[in-house]
Amino acid sequence: MSSPDTSLISWSFALAALGYVLLAGYLVSFGSSWRASLRARRIVIAAGLSVLWACLSWLTVWTPGPLPVIAASVLDVCRYGMWYAFLLALLSLPADGSAGKAAVAPWLPNLCWLLVGSGIVLQLGLLTGWIKPDEWQSGLVFLGLAEAVVGLILVEQLFRTVSEDSRWNIKPLCLALLFQFGFDLYLFADALMFNHVDGDALAVRGFVHAATVPLLMLSTERSKDWTSKIRISQKAAFHSVTLFASGIYLLFMASVGYYVRYFGGEWGRALQLALVVAAMLGLGILLVSGSIRAKVKVLVGKHFFHYRYDYREEWLRFTQTLNAQDSPQSMGEQVIRGLANMVESPAGSLWLREAGQVSYCQTARWNLPSNPAIEQPDSPLCKFLLDSGWIINLEEYRCFPGRYSGLEIPAWISALPNAWLIVPLMVGHDMQGFVILASSRTPINVNWEVNDLLRTAGCQAASFLAKMQATEALLEVRKFDAFNKMSAFVVHDLKNIVTQLSLMVKNAKRLQHNPEFQADMLMTVENSLERMKQLMMQLREGAAPSGGAVGVDLGAIAQEWARSAESRGRTVRLDLQPEVFTRGHAERLKRVVGHLIQNALDATEHHGHDVWVKSHRFGSHASLQVGDNGVGMSDEFVQTRLFKPFQTTKVAGMGIGAYESLQYIQELGGKMTVESKEGEGTLVTLLLPVMDVVQPGNILGGDGA
Repeated sequence: MSSPDTSLISWSFALAALGYVLLAGYLVSFGSSWRASLRARRIVIAAGLSVLWACLSWLTVWTPGPLPVIAASVLDVCRYGMWYAFLLALLSLPADGSAGKAAVAPWLPNLCWLLVGSGIVLQLGLLTGWIKPDEWQSGLVFLGLAEAVVGLILVEQLFRTVSEDSRWNIKPLCLALLFQFGFDLYLFADALMFNHVDGDALAVRGFVHAATVPLLMLSTERSKDWTSKIRISQKAAFHSVTLFASGIYLLFMASVGYYVRYFGGEWGRALQLALVVAAMLGLGILLVSGSIRAKVKVLVGKHFFHYRYDYREEWLRFTQTLNAQDSPQSMGEQVIRGLANMVESPAGSLWLREAGQVSYCQTARWNLPSNPAIEQPDSPLCKFLLDSGWIINLEEYRCFPGRYSGLEIPAWISALPNAWLIVPLMVGHDMQGFVILASSRTPINVNWEVNDLLRTAGCQAASFLAKMQATEALLEVRKFDAFNKMSAFVVHDLKNIVTQLSLMVKNAKRLQHNPEFQADMLMTVENSLERMKQLMMQLREGAAPSGGAVGVDLGAIAQEWARSAESRGRTVRLDLQPEVFTRGHAERLKRVVGHLIQNALDATEHHGHDVWVKSHRFGSHASLQVGDNGVGMSDEFVQTRLFKPFQTTKVAGMGIGAYESLQYIQELGGKMTVESKEGEGTLVTLLLPVMDVVQPGNILGGDGA
């Protein structure tokens, strides 16, 4: 051991002794609270032993001879033992506070007491002289390293298993002991590697302990009686076992490396480095091995817990797996993965009855080849799964077929490589499909617990798949509904065009020689042809009329529809302010205004009353009003039915025009209001944003006539 500055050692352990004295006094000051709790008494004793250890370590600087050193080492081992006892007491408290099963592995306390007992025996052997220091130096260092590793395992397991409401209390304690045990791990590992203790590191050991005392006091303040309820999960036990196994492996390889270097001569150091690299590579391979992880999980489930599965963790993981799909197409693979992970299966495939199909076919696979086999719903396999809902264990079926009465396994399943379990996916009393899982990475006893877990998970997976299929079907229905709705709008516009053309043909025989009628007829035919072209384009492309929005003269639109009404023998009074422009598609605005005027004409057809159109501009808005004094509408109809599709008061109407008009006006950022009374008439007002046009041109096509 190198010779550090004695004053550094003296100050280091003096501060450690002072810190532990304050901690012990702080604990005792709680009065009867620490006496009533076994865990509190153990931390008080641990603090007291730490005080004696620090004092004896300080005394070794000023008192020569082996006796103070051995006494300090014995107290160090005892201090470790009491910290072990304190941590084990915290871990042994059940989560519900009852006297149930301890939340700690049964082998862990035995290992702790074995290390403590071995350390005390070795130190007493040194004191009595029947053990030579030179012969057992490496053994003492190895023992100190093992004590540090076990201490870290206890801290890690405590932090992982403590409940969420108690983690805030326990966090300073875990951090303090982590630094203490971690520093000792470095100290003894370095000593084992270089065959001597680093004096400088040993000198600052007291400073490390003194620095962690405030954290211990803080944790004590948060949990004065140390009655935190600890629960252990299989996940935490799995990590603890893995950490312990890794520590044992590294200790073993370090020992082998030491002796290789010691007996390897001039090649010793090179062989030691090669051995370290090989050891780390081997450890990495073992840790990433799925088979090794599966065997460790089975070991933990068999020997650490009454139940194999942590159902909360399994259910959360399975749900997250189902929700992790990027697309509906990947849902099937996620279902396979979720079920396979529960039993450590490396592969699987999904047979599903898709919408509109009767038979079951492979729709997804994971690490298995594609299979074209089809299973009919009346096959013996499907009937057995539907009637019983059982998980079929093919290995059990091959050995004991009588347990599956009436079951016949299809030849294509028997030919599958490593086929192991068949999990039905049930939705109520119907079977959505089934999953075939490959043999697990490690032998697993498929008992009632495994069957119940897979059966329940299969039901949830079936619900997810059924929901996915229903969603896809709904999307298809919505697509057809959108197409049908668009077709209805087109038919509505065609009906208006046909009405115009029918009236024109009706009057053609009487006015065929009238030049004005002939000009008006030609214009009507041209406009009808253009409108039908627009409708065909909209029906084909499913989009609004081509071209961008332009400035549209509302007065010009009203004049055109007034002339069209006049050709049919009807009169529309106009009161139009010139050049009132708004932004939009001319054809669509013509349909909106034409719909309003036509409705007004229909409402006054048998009464001979007036229909009028007014337009004016005020501020940033353009207003167009279409009114009549016809039959009118009830308030209930205006409020609840007027702007809903397929709702109408007309015998031959479709109830689409008002809905379509309102939708487009709102698209333009405008507003439509309706005022109506039965027997008095209706007034419809359009409020649209004004668009200033310097040279509006002719927005309606032709000459604007």
